[in-house]
Amino acid sequence: MHRSVFEDVIKLDMHVLVEKPLGINVAECQIMIAAKDQHHKPGRVVWVGLEYRYMAPTSRLIDEVNSGTCGEVKMIAIREHRFPFLQKVDNWNRLSKNTGGTLVEKCCHFFDVMTLIAKSRPVSVYASGAQDVNHLDEIYGGLRSDILDNAYVVVDFANGVRGMLDLAMFAEGSKNEQEICVVGSTAKIEAMMPESVVRIGKRESGRDGVVEISVSQVSDVVSGFHGGASYLEHRAMQNSIRNGLEPVVTLEDGLVSVAVGQAAHLSIAEKRIVSIDEIIC
Repeated sequence: MHRSVFEDVIKLDMHVLVEKPLGINVAECQIMIAAKDQHHKPGRVVWVGLEYRYMAPTSRLIDEVNSGTCGEVKMIAIREHRFPFLQKVDNWNRLSKNTGGTLVEKCCHFFDVMTLIAKSRPVSVYASGAQDVNHLDEIYGGLRSDILDNAYVVVDFANGVRGMLDLAMFAEGSKNEQEICVVGSTAKIEAMMPESVVRIGKRESGRDGVVEISVSQVSDVVSGFHGGASYLEHRAMQNSIRNGLEPVVTLEDGLVSVAVGQAAHLSIAEKRIVSIDEIIC
């Protein structure tokens, strides 16, 4: 998807922002990382567009986790209940051969956030999913649309943290499109979008002690895409460029997010647990 353009651009003396997913599979990602290393330029920032971590409620949740609000993280659940895929140029996103599949092209965002919160490497994936409702009668170049519209994905991390993605793309009747829930040894933290609410519940305080916080982007953030997250992503990249810092979102981060999605698709196809070592080798 992005590889051919990246392989040309990376030869030039400029900073690079690569849209997600980094590649449609791990092999593509590895080729792109090798190209970056081959054409290394001191001070260059190469960044992957995984901006969901910059959404205001998600960012606040991550800050709370990092400050120890929930104790040791044990479980991460991310739910996206939303509308079907939008129309694109020639509806290129209706075929998995073009995108790597829904769990790569769409859900790499969530696997990136999950990995960021877990602070560990994903080691295995089990998934169940299908194309049950959307785009069933669409045919492109003689090929029927084959993109998943719903799935459950369970991810085990090396440090014992467990993550789960709950995806439904025929769930427009939802108050929130995205919900993130992190349960730790001492508390539970939730983030809701677009409601822009974060809830914190300490075990010792019980149900009546849950605190609800309204969260919004800082006043100078342009609304833009993803609730201002795309703007913040660009600003963070500019900060790295201007101050000679390493990228916050690396090509390696992009690879891991793709690997989890690729493993999930393989798990669905073969109805088994898939080791990440099968995918990244």
